[in-house]
Amino acid sequence: MARDREAEGATEAEGTPELSYREQLEFLNPIARPLASRRLTRKLYKCIKKAAKHKQIRRGVKEVQKFINKGEKGITVLAGDTQPIDVYCHIPIMCEDRSLPYAYVPSKSDLGAAAGSKRPTCVIMIKPHEEYQEAYDECLGEVESLPLPL
Repeated sequence: MARDREAEGATEAEGTPELSYREQLEFLNPIARPLASRRLTRKLYKCIKKAAKHKQIRRGVKEVQKFINKGEKGITVLAGDTQPIDVYCHIPIMCEDRSLPYAYVPSKSDLGAAAGSKRPTCVIMIKPHEEYQEAYDECLGEVESLPLPL
C-alpha cells in the first residue's frame, strides 16, 4: 500500500512540468510588490539554501511573525502566489514598521524547496551568519534597492 502511494507520488512529480519564471508570474497575487527579478530570485534561493544548512532561517507565517515582533533582523522573503492573501498580508507592514527589507518571489513551492523542505512555504526570514555573509550582503543590498509599493 505504501509502495503504491510512493509510486503515485513519483509519477505525479514527473508529470507536472517545471514552470518558467515568466509562467510563474501569471499566478501572482495583487499585493506581490516589490517583486524580485529573475536574477535576484536565484540569488535569494541560493542564500536561503546556505542559511538552511546553518539553521539560520525562520520558516512560516507564525514563526516569522513571532521573531519580527521580538526584533530579530534579516531579509524577509515572501511567496507571491499564496492564496488567500489574508494569510500573510500583514507581514510586509510589520517589516516596514521595523525597517526590515522584504521581497516577493513568484513561487511558494520553489521557496520551500530552497529551504530544504518538500512542503511549499509562503514566508521565510534569512538571518545573517558569517559563513555566507558575502551572499547575504549582496542580497540585502539588492532587496533594499527595490522600490517599495505605494
